[in-house]
Amino acid sequence: MGSDPIFSPRKVAGVMLAGHILSMAGFSTFAALLPQLRALWHLSNSEAGIVSGTFFVGYASTVSYWTALTDRVDGRKVYLTGGLLAAAGSAGFGLFAHGFAGAVLFQVLLGIGVAAMYMPGLRLLSDRVSGPSQSRYIAFYTAFFGVGTALSLAAAGAVSALAGWQWAFIAAAAGPLAAGALVFAGIGAHAPAAPAAAARFSLATLFPVAAWRRLLANRPVAGFALGYAMHCLELFGSRSWMVAFLAFSAGLRLGGATFPWNLAVIAAIVNVCAVPASIIGNEIALRIGRRRWISIAMLGSGASGMLLAGAAGWHWIAVLAILVVYSMLVMAESATLTAGMVAAAPVEMRGTAMGLYSLMGFAGGMIGPMVFGAALDAAGGASRQAAWVLAYASIGAGALASSYVAWRRGRG
Repeated sequence: MGSDPIFSPRKVAGVMLAGHILSMAGFSTFAALLPQLRALWHLSNSEAGIVSGTFFVGYASTVSYWTALTDRVDGRKVYLTGGLLAAAGSAGFGLFAHGFAGAVLFQVLLGIGVAAMYMPGLRLLSDRVSGPSQSRYIAFYTAFFGVGTALSLAAAGAVSALAGWQWAFIAAAAGPLAAGALVFAGIGAHAPAAPAAAARFSLATLFPVAAWRRLLANRPVAGFALGYAMHCLELFGSRSWMVAFLAFSAGLRLGGATFPWNLAVIAAIVNVCAVPASIIGNEIALRIGRRRWISIAMLGSGASGMLLAGAAGWHWIAVLAILVVYSMLVMAESATLTAGMVAAAPVEMRGTAMGLYSLMGFAGGMIGPMVFGAALDAAGGASRQAAWVLAYASIGAGALASSYVAWRRGRG
């Protein structure tokens, strides 16, 4: 394997964290503007959930290829390609999307681009950092997903208020472009483990079924991947609908004390508050055991989501306090799952393992927003508080089940 002699692991981590944040610029633009675009385009809650979820269709359908590709070619080239595709998705949404079909198309393209950046970026980092610090750098990388999400929400709300929703999407395209350039120029090349000739596109590289079977036969790898799928279902289901939930909660207090800030800004602040939870959770897991911590965190998140929906009509301070706690619990096991998978995966298959892990996780992320929207419609629509309770229960059920399984296996 090659080395990166010019930059220290700390400097490499700094470049990758900055690139990671920039790459997320368009990730939450639709979530921030969901109530506005749902009304503008006369979308049902199910359709709005599908638009949110189709980002993950693009992501999940290509992440295995992009990440396995880092076993064969310089990962910086993969990352730069992702930046170009993600920028095209964001800009295309603002310029050409005029309803459900266009929104779906460009959300898929955005997802394909981010798929070539998130896990390949983690591979770039993990290849250049080893030893005890690796787990902590991975924890920071996964936690900074929340920072990127928060900045995406805040920027979308601010730009939309000043220049309209189209410019919110167009402006977001600058982020992944800058990320691709920064990472390509900012870290040294690293020789791939496999010959470059093996990088040619084929169904075997897009869906390496034989390698997946081998990895899933590894019980720790399979357990962390399944847990990540349930984690992402709840995480992205809740984040996609956070601004819409805050709008519903605000509507229950018309004429009374309601939220004092822009709803997208509130969602951004909540996401930032949740960032330390992933890092702190990883430190707790190192002390009490990964399986035990995963069980505790998932039990807390699954239960607190339903509490949040039931508290929608309470004073805004109480609603925001519960929302912050809920968001922290949802994030609390994220780095623990990822660090556990990296540690459990065979080194020679780490790229493929990351691809499978991300595929399963973001397949959950694809389902989460759709399930949430469908639950709202099934229970009578977004104007009913019982519908929001059911929606949060629908995305929290997997976390509760995972908590039980982790607890049972821990006892065993």
